[in-house]
Amino acid sequence: MLTRTSSVDSLQVKQVAFCSVIQLGDSCILNGFSRALAVQREAEIFFGDEGNFPSYPVFKKPLPLPPITEKISIVRHNLNPIIKVNKINVIAVSSSSILHVGNSQTVSMEVRVKHIRQLLPEGHEQDMR
Repeated sequence: MLTRTSSVDSLQVKQVAFCSVIQLGDSCILNGFSRALAVQREAEIFFGDEGNFPSYPVFKKPLPLPPITEKISIVRHNLNPIIKVNKINVIAVSSSSILHVGNSQTVSMEVRVKHIRQLLPEGHEQDMR
């Protein structure tokens, strides 16, 4: 694990929502995962099965992660062992996001969203106005 120290004088966050995390301090593993349905409709018609995540292939497909084949060589020389920040001001952290101050060893984040747009048949748009 990295050996630098993070120092923040002031952290201001206005809103944290939907399984998000504010992590202060070092961590070995950060893992964020979110799935959502985004439905846009011209009319308020509900079919009853829209919230069934397994019925949509986007939530079942394995995440394609290409293998890393390049050799990586890293040499670090940290002249100052402290990362100093005066102020962090965040408006919002949402949808399984992580606001992390500190060292991390492994970070994995995944979001899957199914967008559905349901339009009325042609000629019926005027009925709704």
